[in-house]
Amino acid sequence: MNRETVVTEALDLLDDVGLETVSTRRLAKRLGVEQPSLYYHFKTKKDLLAAMAEAAMAPHTHAALPEPEDDWRNWFLDNSRSFRRTLLMRRDGARLHAGTTPAGDLDRIRRKMAFLVASGVPEQQAQMAMLAAGRFTVGCVLEEQAEADAPKAGGLPDDVPVLDHEAAFEAGLALILGGLEQHMPSRS
Repeated sequence: MNRETVVTEALDLLDDVGLETVSTRRLAKRLGVEQPSLYYHFKTKKDLLAAMAEAAMAPHTHAALPEPEDDWRNWFLDNSRSFRRTLLMRRDGARLHAGTTPAGDLDRIRRKMAFLVASGVPEQQAQMAMLAAGRFTVGCVLEEQAEADAPKAGGLPDDVPVLDHEAAFEAGLALILGGLEQHMPSRS
């Protein structure tokens, strides 16, 4: 048993039972080991959850970085969409990710920021737009995943449309992008 195996099994456990029910006791049983042996790899459950969050984000953190010739607007939208898709890949993916610090991803974040600034986006607005888009995405996925896990109630009244989560996400993302475009220096 190595650290990678523990994280992989922990993520599979997450998908099976949800974040509320993930425990080191359940994980140890799943791995066929005694619970204290997990502490060789992770000193605390918090350390395990952080490693799980980092591993769960791998599809997004391995996505191609922007190239200088890329249109910053298209890249900004694609980056947010990639983040959303990655969070949706795991049960409770947004809850697992929320509150984590992307320590292993700081170089990539700096490169993304440098791309936006080189594209003409003022640095402070680029920082705030990336933060807003990230938090917006996590919030959208939190709501979507909570709805998927909620027991079905009596239903909505006929005059209340069912929420299309992807359409709502795209609309909100367009608003963030539109707001960011308002801060772009005018070109003569």
